[in-house]
Amino acid sequence: MIDDPPLITLRRQVPRPTAAQIAALDGVPTGFIVDALGGRGAMAPEIKPVVPEQAIFCGVAVPCHAGPADNLAVFAAFPLVQPGDVLVAAADGYRETAVVGDLVLGMARNLGAVGFVTDGCVRDVPGIREVGLPCFASGVTPNSPAKTGPGTVNLPVVAGGVQIAPGDIVIADSDGVVVVPFARIDGVIARLAAIKAAEAALVARVKAGLTIPDWVKDLHAGGRVQEID
Repeated sequence: MIDDPPLITLRRQVPRPTAAQIAALDGVPTGFIVDALGGRGAMAPEIKPVVPEQAIFCGVAVPCHAGPADNLAVFAAFPLVQPGDVLVAAADGYRETAVVGDLVLGMARNLGAVGFVTDGCVRDVPGIREVGLPCFASGVTPNSPAKTGPGTVNLPVVAGGVQIAPGDIVIADSDGVVVVPFARIDGVIARLAAIKAAEAALVARVKAGLTIPDWVKDLHAGGRVQEID
């Protein structure tokens, strides 16, 4: 006979990035972060800001696995939330019930959270707008969840096709949500200066009238394009 699992499995002691590491990524466009990660790292595009004008945050991941139609793990995560954290609630992509609403997000904000992300749905959009905590979700529905578990807190989860572990840095803006794994934070920071410089140089060229980049011209002139009738 298989024993019933515990309602919640959690880890209290987890790695955390330094304040300097977080500050170095705060306010950086998600596109730059993805470029520094090698072209990947963003959650699935259906995970969007519920309130478009509340779409920017940068903080430390507190991942929880709530599973479908349940949010016990979200509540169990509250005692572990520190100022500057981002709650990430994995719902296995289940969209028939909301994971949280405005009151739960208000509690998270009161704890110091700077963002909330789920691959499930949320509800109470007018209240979420009033709470002001940036919230990303795959949809909105008024259907409510249960609080029965099981679930996990501060263990790795997968949401929107991306693995999120405790201590990762989560960055969001109007383009989407990007996760920087804890072990790659310093490498991403080190690459940002070059990425920002290259972007600024290209922006200047476009504003000055650039039409066809040199590498596209070289592509056509270098025998790598086959023309057919």
